Amino acid sequence: MSEQTYDVTTREGFLQRTVETTDRRVPIRFRDATASHADVSAWCDAFAPGCPSLLILGPTGVGKTHLAYGALRTLAAQGIAVKWAALTAPDLYARLRPRDGIDSEGEFRAIADSELLLLDDLGAAKGSEWTEEINYRLVNHRYDRALPMLITSNLPAVAAVGKPSLRNALGERVMSRLTGMCEYVILRGEDRRRSTS
Repeated sequence: MSEQTYDVTTREGFLQRTVETTDRRVPIRFRDATASHADVSAWCDAFAPGCPSLLILGPTGVGKTHLAYGALRTLAAQGIAVKWAALTAPDLYARLRPRDGIDSEGEFRAIADSELLLLDDLGAAKGSEWTEEINYRLVNHRYDRALPMLITSNLPAVAAVGKPSLRNALGERVMSRLTGMCEYVILRGEDRRRSTS
C-alpha cells in the first residue's frame, strides 16, 4: 500500500489518513472487518478516554477477532486517532519473556500504556505463575488508569468448578477487575472457518 498525502486540515483528509494508517497496521485477513454487532458498534460510538473496556466472548470461530479489528477500523473511520496496540495473549507472553538484550519491563510499559489495547485470545495460553502475574499486572495497570481494552476469549466468563472459564484461568483478582472495567458481548454460533458454504 503506497502512502498518500492528505490535507489533514480538512475533516475528509484527516479521516482518510486515519483510516489508511489503521488499515496498514491491521492484519490482512481483517482489513475488511466491521463492527457489525450492535453492542460493538455502540461501544465504538461511545468511545472516549476512560470509557469501559469491551470483552467479547464466544466459541472458536464465531468472529470475535473480526469484530475487535472491526472496532479499531470503525474508530478510525469516525476520526478517532487513538494509539493502539494489538496482540494475542500468547504473543504478549512471548514478548515479555525475559531474554538477553531485551528490556522486558520497557516492553511491558509500551503495551500497558497504549491508549487502546486489543488483547486477543485471553485464556488461550497455558497458565503458569508467571503468566498469572503478567495478566494481573497488565489488567490492574489499565484498570487503575482507566485505559480501555478490547479483549476476546473463547472461554466463558464463569463456569462450574473444574470447567474451563476465564475466572478459573485468570484468577479472582483479574476477573474482579475485568468485571469492573468491561462491557460484555457474548457471541454464539458455529465455527465459520469450518463452514463449507
